[in-house]
Amino acid sequence: MNRPFRDRRDAGRLLAEELDKYAGRDDVIVLALPRGGVPVAYEVARALGAPLDVFLVRKLGVPGHEELALGAIATGGVRLLNADVVRGLGIPPEVIDRVAATERAELERREREYRRNRPAPDVRGKTVILIDDGLATGASMHAAVAALRQQEPARIVVAVPIAAPSICEAFQDEVDEVVCFQTPEPFYAVGLWYEDFSQTSDEEVRDLLARAAHDHAATRERVPSSPR
Repeated sequence: MNRPFRDRRDAGRLLAEELDKYAGRDDVIVLALPRGGVPVAYEVARALGAPLDVFLVRKLGVPGHEELALGAIATGGVRLLNADVVRGLGIPPEVIDRVAATERAELERREREYRRNRPAPDVRGKTVILIDDGLATGASMHAAVAALRQQEPARIVVAVPIAAPSICEAFQDEVDEVVCFQTPEPFYAVGLWYEDFSQTSDEEVRDLLARAAHDHAATRERVPSSPR
């Protein structure tokens, strides 16, 4: 029986139980899609004893109907377009470029805001668990996967607390593993499956990343990592 999560932290704790086979491994890193994915991923990373970082993605909304994604951009210069939306609405290239430029500026701002002077994590040869608070269209996650693939991780796992069944299934052939804790039908929207779906702030993202770094460092001092 599907039930709403109390909040993103509650969702993260439940999702972590589905990922326990990755606990204690030194080849695993958890990457969150900000901002909503960060509280979920914080709980997963803490449960697994894995490092946490962010992977920046921005949805490209249709002007005037921003909730409808015409595509997405991600770290690494990746830009994916939803051809059906672009063609169906007759969106010209110059409009797409204008929307992409605005979102690129915001993506770069968030990179500075969340990482400060920290470099992006090296994921080459790692098992990467990509986390968001849910999948409705999957546009942002598709962009994240495409960008991440260019960095040559050994394995990509997409993990979310809630997803539309068809979207969860669509990722099966795109990544190495998909973990969707709940796939209700009908789905409607991610926010309907949270009692508290208030917006995650930049301050909360920074705080959780700092706490995760401190917790992970403390864990590594106490317990040696398990072999792969």
